[in-house]
Amino acid sequence: MALLRDVQDYSRQHRLLEKGELVVVGVSGGPDSVTLLHVLKTLPLCLSLHVAHLHHGIRGADADADADFVAALAAAWGLPCTIERADVPALAQREKLPLEEAARRARYAFLGRIAQQNGAYKIAVGHNADDQAETVLMHLLRGAGPAGLRGMLPRTCLSDYHLLTLPAIFAPELTVIRPLLATPRAAIVQYCEAHALETRSDLTNLDTTLFRNRLRHEVLPYLADINPRIAQRLRHLAEVVRADYDLLQEFIHVAWDALLLEARDDALLFNLRGWREQPLATQRALIRQAAYHLRCTLRDVDFVHIENALHVALHGDVGAEATLPRGLRLMVGYTTLTIADHRAHHLPPEQPWLPPGATIPLSIPGVVELPGGWTLWAQPADHWDRMAVAENNNPFAAWVDATALSGAAYLRTRRPGDRFCPQGLGGAEVSLSDFLINAKVPRAWRDHLPLVEAGGRLLWVAGLRLSEAALVRPDTAGVVALRFQEPQEQKAYGD
Repeated sequence: MALLRDVQDYSRQHRLLEKGELVVVGVSGGPDSVTLLHVLKTLPLCLSLHVAHLHHGIRGADADADADFVAALAAAWGLPCTIERADVPALAQREKLPLEEAARRARYAFLGRIAQQNGAYKIAVGHNADDQAETVLMHLLRGAGPAGLRGMLPRTCLSDYHLLTLPAIFAPELTVIRPLLATPRAAIVQYCEAHALETRSDLTNLDTTLFRNRLRHEVLPYLADINPRIAQRLRHLAEVVRADYDLLQEFIHVAWDALLLEARDDALLFNLRGWREQPLATQRALIRQAAYHLRCTLRDVDFVHIENALHVALHGDVGAEATLPRGLRLMVGYTTLTIADHRAHHLPPEQPWLPPGATIPLSIPGVVELPGGWTLWAQPADHWDRMAVAENNNPFAAWVDATALSGAAYLRTRRPGDRFCPQGLGGAEVSLSDFLINAKVPRAWRDHLPLVEAGGRLLWVAGLRLSEAALVRPDTAGVVALRFQEPQEQKAYGD
């Protein structure tokens, strides 16, 4: 009949099945999965099928009956079958997930394990065209980006799924396929009737307190009154976005490889200037991709999170931060854009840092070595131009009135009670702590900032501001040049 032909055409179009291959089929006992199993058994592809059913430990005797039904069906059709039980409520509580999501992740992890144990590289599941419309609408309401608006894909590598099990345990060839994804639910019901297929009904599918069920039974019927073809429109949206997303991914891969400076388990560092030069779509996509990279179980990053992070990354000063889901944060450095675990005390490598509590004598002339290969050079400036001093745009270079450095000089980190007279306040003294807060320096950085002190006064908060006492003025007699050197600059500077 038409459904069998349509599934065969769809499978051929998306290269879902190969003749004679072994396929694990997820069978719940409902009309979709029973139809899927029957179709795969009927197709002229000589497929080897292995039935897999996971009891979620949720619906008591009804779930027991479902498992018994699937076992009897597999036996009647002469197919091998694996049935297992999981405590999904306990899993949801432990992982702090909604029950539906915990069940989904447990189910795919189970199917993947059964496939690997049996040497299969395909897992077939029974999602249909109406499920696709519901999924697209659900992602739309959650504020998902292009990845979510694609809906479900005809074929997906299981290692791409956000599971509780680490994706790395699954072979990269292990693929989830959806042969019924273009088939409406009504056609599936007709197929079951035409072939006298017995199926099970899950009464929880009628529970409208569950998000997807409410979409299915209330929201989509309401929208269908406005546009009877709403389900088809949502499916077409998924098709269009899927193609656009594939094109975007090509640009993202190129940008990722070009802009990623460092990848760690808890942080990703990108070239800030290069990121800011990307098209808006690529900027958004790189933030999403970084979040998914650091949180492999993360499914959605909503629009609000992305737009807030985008604004901070584009316009934030050094030290500006934005919050991302699941304990991630975006941070703006001088030359880097970092996305990291909020617990990671990441210090951007493009600026100098000191260990908390450090105090190092500073000689003039002299050189101080810092961690990470940085150095501080201090030299009298025999020839200096006040205009050039005033126009200095290097935050890690400063020209200081030599008389301000006449006392004992040190390079150190902050201490309790430190006071500072920032340039631009007319000599007014402020708490260093308040100054750093107002300058939006992240808390994790403050104890590592290099400070120059001489004669008991703070003269320079490196990278941020000079003191009024250190400024070069028209009547200044002598000037000392202070300059932090990155590792790659040192040889040229020293020569």
